[in-house]
Amino acid sequence: MEPVLEAVPNLSAGRDPELLDRVVRAIAEAGAEVLDASADADHNRSVVTCIGPPAAVEDAGVATARIAAESIDLGAHEGVHPRVGALDVLPFVPLLGLTIEDARASARRVGERIAREVGVPVFFYADAAEPRGRHLAELRRGGFEALVRGFPEDRRPDVHPENWARPGAHPTAGVTCVGARPLLLAWNVVVDGIPIGEVRRIVAGLRETGGGFEGLRALAFVLPSTNQLQISMNLEDAWNRKPFPVFREIDRRVRSAGGSVVCTEVVGMVPEGLVFDAGADRLSLLHADASRVLAPRLLRHVLGRLSGDAGVLASAVARADGPLPRGTRETAGRLASGLADLARWIGEG
Repeated sequence: MEPVLEAVPNLSAGRDPELLDRVVRAIAEAGAEVLDASADADHNRSVVTCIGPPAAVEDAGVATARIAAESIDLGAHEGVHPRVGALDVLPFVPLLGLTIEDARASARRVGERIAREVGVPVFFYADAAEPRGRHLAELRRGGFEALVRGFPEDRRPDVHPENWARPGAHPTAGVTCVGARPLLLAWNVVVDGIPIGEVRRIVAGLRETGGGFEGLRALAFVLPSTNQLQISMNLEDAWNRKPFPVFREIDRRVRSAGGSVVCTEVVGMVPEGLVFDAGADRLSLLHADASRVLAPRLLRHVLGRLSGDAGVLASAVARADGPLPRGTRETAGRLASGLADLARWIGEG
């Protein structure tokens, strides 16, 4: 089984369903699988989650960058979400049979290709940056408008297009931030009954930078279409950090201020831990342990058995004396290692 890489392109366009359809088709044509595609008109932003072999996911990222650069004019863009590029953010996430170093290598290759093939300057962030750890917030300071006039001394792109003569970003496509990182939970909580100033105060205390939750980035927005108040968050390294305590603290603080939580929205794929912890809390479930959830345990059991069978098959093929169809030994070996990796990944998740 080939390793599995995830990419989550964020485009600065959330009001054009046709454009999102084009991106989804281009990703599929590159050989990656689209797990989720969503658009938000208030943020004027679309987010796509895709997975596949690294080479296919890399090609999908470049294809998305090309469509974004051809179709999106940031000079005419309006939306509540901070942005610096048409393809604003392109993170790569190692899922199966890959390390963060592999994701970093993919990010660096794709960043070079976007600059060379699409003609858009690129910043690297998170584990793709050198030195590592650069945050998106520092790259987005002042937005597209601050970069199109000229790059500040402390924010020079990591990769320029060849023969780049402009002092700043691409005049319509801006820049693209390409990163490598662990799994991240992007989610929003809508609240009611308190003023936006109070929501911003709550958000400031929730962030890691404000002494709140480790790995939590958060902003407060007023959504123009509904006049609702939204807490928009990213929880980094979602495998190792529980999101439900964050929600519970939001609920507590909003209620203490005289308001209420209206709803929660997950952008992209929904982590099992969020749903299980929320359900266990709402039901006051005794002995709430995620290891007791049937479906993943059954899947792990079946994969464990299949992995053992595949290992026996791979050993038998390796010992075979007679001629075998071309590629049989390699296929049997990949099957055995892939099933073992998958079983281990499910167990760790």
